[in-house]
This record gives sequence, structure tokens and C-alpha cells, in this order.
Amino acid sequence: MDLWDAVPNAWQTPLVHIRPQIEAIGRRLDEYEIDGITINPSRQQIFAALQISPQDVRVVILGQDPYPNAAHAMGLSFSVPAGTQPLPPSLRNVMAELTADVGECSVTQGSLEPWIDQGVLLLNRVLTVEAGQSDSHKAFGWQDVTEAILRTVIEVNPDVVAVLWGKQAQETRGLFNPVFVIESVHPSPLSAYRGFLGSRPFSAVNRLLSRQEKAKIQW
Repeated sequence: MDLWDAVPNAWQTPLVHIRPQIEAIGRRLDEYEIDGITINPSRQQIFAALQISPQDVRVVILGQDPYPNAAHAMGLSFSVPAGTQPLPPSLRNVMAELTADVGECSVTQGSLEPWIDQGVLLLNRVLTVEAGQSDSHKAFGWQDVTEAILRTVIEVNPDVVAVLWGKQAQETRGLFNPVFVIESVHPSPLSAYRGFLGSRPFSAVNRLLSRQEKAKIQW
């Protein structure tokens, strides 16, 4: 499967300029898989975040890279398939902060998919990873692709709310209207207690949406 073919139709026209890089990454992934190396998420899920059309994005939650565990990675930042137990540590911290911030929520099963229909783009900075090896595809060139995705969103919605968790996500802060940027350390156990827990990002998103007279996210 050509990796470009996995890009949803609504995104192909605005991303056509980055098609050669996506195809080059696809060829590199092919080589790894020929060598017996497992890549997460599956080829069909690499662009799962783009199931929402650019014009429908109101909020971006930007993470680092997919989960290295194939049972967790699904192409959506921080999300896992519904019913996954135990939850990966980063998501446990996200859920703990979500509950502390807004109370009852719609994503108690670990899947963050209910947010997508409300305009939330769940994107990672890097879209693939070698199974068992976090941050292993950092040098593949994915950052150019995800920057192109973000620029596409911003062109349609200059006041999109950006939630940037961790250093890799924060590399993109200059793309966004600074008034609508929410950032903190990554929710991983290595850093969550240094500024993620207690940051109340979910209620902050809704305050920014209200300032724009837009509907709040039902977290």
C-alpha cells in the first residue's frame, strides 16, 4: 500500500506539496517491514487523526509519537482502543487531569474518539514508531508532514486552539495564534508532576472557545 493512499481525500489537495516526503517515508517503512521490524500503528491507521476534515478542526491536541505497544497505538494522540486495560501511563495521567479538571467525562474507556466529532484533531508530531522503541522515528521527516497538516488547519481556522504537551509539540507553537495556545510538560510519568497535573487544560480550552463564541467541547 502506497502511504500516500492512506491520506484521507479531504487532506490530499492541501498536502499534495508534501506528497514526495510522505512517499519517501512510506518506502523507508517498507524496508523496515521487509526486515521483520514491526511499525506502529498499522499502515491503515497512520493517518487516522485526519478522519476529521481540516475545516472542522477547532482544537488540536498535539503529542509526541505513537505508543510503542501495538495494542495501544491507533493513530490518535494519547488515545487507545476502547476497553484497553491497563491504560498506558501517559493516558492514565491525562485521564486523572481530565477528571480533576472537569469531573465526569465521555472517554472513560480510554478511547478519545468521542472528541473527534466535536472538532478535536488528535495528532502526534511523529506518526510512526518501531514497536517497543519510543521516539525511534524522530529522524524520518514526519515533522515536515505534521507541520504541513497544522498549517492546513490554521489556514482554514487561524484561531484554532492548540494544546501542546511536551517539547516536541511545543516546537510548533510559533505556527499558532499565541492567544490560543495552551502548553505544559508531557503527561508521561517522567514529567507529569512537573507541571502537567494541575494545569487544567480542558477547562482552559473551553474558556478559549467561549471567547470565540464557539461551542465547548464535551470532554
